[in-house]
Amino acid sequence: MRPVLFYPLLAVSLVFVTVATATSHIPSGLTVVLDFRGTHSDSSILEMERESGSILKTTGLTLDWRMRNDAPSSAYPNLVVMTFNGACRFDPMPQAYDESGPLANTKTTNNVIQPFGQVDCDHVVGTARSAMFGADYAHADMLVGRALGRVVVHEIVHMLTNSAEHGHDGVFKESLSGKQLIAPSLPLSAMDVDRLMSVMSGYESEQP
Repeated sequence: MRPVLFYPLLAVSLVFVTVATATSHIPSGLTVVLDFRGTHSDSSILEMERESGSILKTTGLTLDWRMRNDAPSSAYPNLVVMTFNGACRFDPMPQAYDESGPLANTKTTNNVIQPFGQVDCDHVVGTARSAMFGADYAHADMLVGRALGRVVVHEIVHMLTNSAEHGHDGVFKESLSGKQLIAPSLPLSAMDVDRLMSVMSGYESEQP
């Protein structure tokens, strides 16, 4: 199985909730709204949240997770929206998916990255499945959640740094294989950690 590419998607979109335009400075806390368009496993989503938070913990950034139905009634000053298409759960019967497409993408308008990402769950699950072997199937939902968490972090880094550039290693590489998606650990590279911490420091220095 060859590595799968990530890339920003050029698009203009109307969404269900107003959020701040992506800037060059970010706070230490971020609300992530989850919008599921298909089925999902609760255990996979819990692992996705745990894995995402664990990776970003090294930067000092904390994530507050909200479901789409909860978001319209509340105001969040620092928010990104992640939409999940397809089935975000492990199915013992393999599903067909487009191996040529991206695992996820981030919306871009007029060359500015927006805080809206989309995850192709069928592709993520299929790619993760391709690297599973033997005992892996006993905790497949956990491995799917781990893979989803890494994909979500990848897109969040694009949004927070307002950059389409990728890292040279770690979870922010341009392409990730199934083996990398389910490996015991796939952190941000030291360079990407420094980039995010620098951006957060710039935000905090502007506060009154």
